[in-house]
Amino acid sequence: MKVLILGSGVIGVTSAYYLARAGHEVTVVDRQPQPALETSFANAGEVSPGYSSPWAGPGVPVKAVKWLLMKHGPLVVRPKLDPVMWIWLLKMLRNCTSARYAVNKSRMIPIAEYSRDCLRDLRRDIGIQYDERAQGTLQLFRYQAQLDGTGEDIAVLKQYGVPYEVLSREGCIAVEPALGGVKEKFAGGLRLPQDETGDCHMFTQALAKHAEALGVRFMFNTGINGIVTDATRVTGVATSAGLLQADAYVLALGSWSSRLVAPLGISLPVYPVKGYSITVPIKDASGAPESTVMDESYKVAITRLGDRIRVGGTAEISGYSSKLYPARRATLDHSLIDLFPRGGDLSKATFWSGLRPMTPDGPPVIGPTRYSNLHLNTGHGTLGWTMSCGSGRVLADMLSGKKPEIDTSELTVDRYAHRFG
Repeated sequence: MKVLILGSGVIGVTSAYYLARAGHEVTVVDRQPQPALETSFANAGEVSPGYSSPWAGPGVPVKAVKWLLMKHGPLVVRPKLDPVMWIWLLKMLRNCTSARYAVNKSRMIPIAEYSRDCLRDLRRDIGIQYDERAQGTLQLFRYQAQLDGTGEDIAVLKQYGVPYEVLSREGCIAVEPALGGVKEKFAGGLRLPQDETGDCHMFTQALAKHAEALGVRFMFNTGINGIVTDATRVTGVATSAGLLQADAYVLALGSWSSRLVAPLGISLPVYPVKGYSITVPIKDASGAPESTVMDESYKVAITRLGDRIRVGGTAEISGYSSKLYPARRATLDHSLIDLFPRGGDLSKATFWSGLRPMTPDGPPVIGPTRYSNLHLNTGHGTLGWTMSCGSGRVLADMLSGKKPEIDTSELTVDRYAHRFG
């Protein structure tokens, strides 16, 4: 088939690659001049299926109040007169129960684990490089109470067969030697040895070249204005380059997806939650992290990417604003300096923000819509990089008439027709 993909972030490009590999004629459209220049550009760098959990969970509303009052809190809400924001927040609150958390996590773990395996297959098949490391993720607890409270998380990891290690202070230093200089600042950690790290932007740009070699056409600097339909099918996409037509259409526009399908009568509860990062040149390799260290107190991830350190965090609910707030950078700076004081040169850091496309329940939205030739691949939240290859692969299988290798029936937009959407 001729397939038109809207969006050239990591989700759009992985979709394009797998569709082209399956023999389809693929065109990708994006307003940017290159792939992966928005949310995929400078994320935290984690490929972390073990941490694939909904943000909406039991106890989160109480924690949110505490986070909002912290100087370096991980949550910021900038209220707007936007009913979509408040409806999304209410839907998220409705998912903050133990029962809903269990259901939502059960929908996230399989696609995340499958995606990591697809990524490993890609490395083997095409030799793609992206400053990758496969040395696990360390969730670092500053306080003994945090370490003592990991029982529920460990129970979930056991339930899904995710390998883990509970580490003492000395155990943390063994896997992340640079922490030896600040050992008085933490009590222990929880390590997921099968998690990986890598530069999502570098990966996406490299995979786009492989996709082009398979015949994928990229139309950059092309604005997407709207989707044209009849009663049952998409008939074209209105763009700054004119009306583009295909046999099938894939929407992979992240936070902008919901705005594009709203006029079609599709209620897609994907809303932007802004994240921030700094990218810091490594000054002293022995003082830098080996992989990813998640500073649990501030929900900040500190990741080694080649000769750089990426520090990412914050959940800011402020609509579609990409404004950079200095206070958000201060949190990232604080976490890096506190744990890896010798590692990076903050005077040469670059500061960035991106809009994570979040669903109120947590899982992404992958699959068909009420229009027979329109498919969605969006709503991955903080896990777009983690879930990208698996999402692209299952979508390509769907469009090729093949049964995906994992069950994706609960990831479609139809799940929001039920009570807890």
